[in-house]
Amino acid sequence: MKTQQFRDLVVWPRAMELAKDIYGVARNFPRTEVFGLTSQLCRSAVSIPSNIAEGHGRLSDKVFAVFLGQTRGSLYELETQLELAHSLGYVEQNAYNRLVANTAEIGRMLNGLLSKLREASR
Repeated sequence: MKTQQFRDLVVWPRAMELAKDIYGVARNFPRTEVFGLTSQLCRSAVSIPSNIAEGHGRLSDKVFAVFLGQTRGSLYELETQLELAHSLGYVEQNAYNRLVANTAEIGRMLNGLLSKLREASR
């Protein structure tokens, strides 16, 4: 990867913003969900920028691609948890729409980055 720092990747700050947004929404969940859905949702959200950063810090693009695959898995996990939280009435429709749109955008960015890594390894 040509970037020197993971912070230089466009997807990383977007993932950080998503994580902060998730924490903001999860703050309003019922106290009974503190050790359940709230915790899971926040862990998934934190995992996204964390895996991008950790993977970028590895010594090869091939390993970075593996971490990006894990990142995409965390993103899908987050989307599933958001859908459940929404269906339980914990996330309002406008917030849900905004968060799902953000996850979709980050997913496209991850796919683009994975494509670049694959092209570079050919």
